[in-house]
Amino acid sequence: MGACIFCEIIAGRAEASVVHDDDRVVAILDRNPATAGHVLVIPRVHMAGLADADDATGTAIWRAARLVSGALRASGLRCDGVRLSLADGEAAGQDVFHLHLHLVPRYPGDGVVVTADRKRRPREVLDQDAALIRQALRAAP
Repeated sequence: MGACIFCEIIAGRAEASVVHDDDRVVAILDRNPATAGHVLVIPRVHMAGLADADDATGTAIWRAARLVSGALRASGLRCDGVRLSLADGEAAGQDVFHLHLHLVPRYPGDGVVVTADRKRRPREVLDQDAALIRQALRAAP
């Protein structure tokens, strides 16, 4: 396994177009953007997924996302909306295994498509799933 590109960027050993940084996170432009202004908010400390983040890191990610989203709307990019996306794990589409949040500016006709094969589930099944999740939450440290 090679070096983590986000850790390399944070250490100053790899290039990035930084739009925001503070003591906990760095926000950079995505090198392969879905749209102009596509930003990644990355914790300074390496962690693979969302469950690895402590509350302070989660708060810092969300704060940066809120600030940068507002800046995207106010900037000369003039986007009409911002979609937030976090892929947590390979099955979710995560391809860099350092936690990061995508902020994708949205424009009319931008060609970005988000699809899912949604199916209505019976209430009984939803209640069973909810019980499993509640049980796991109670068991969590």
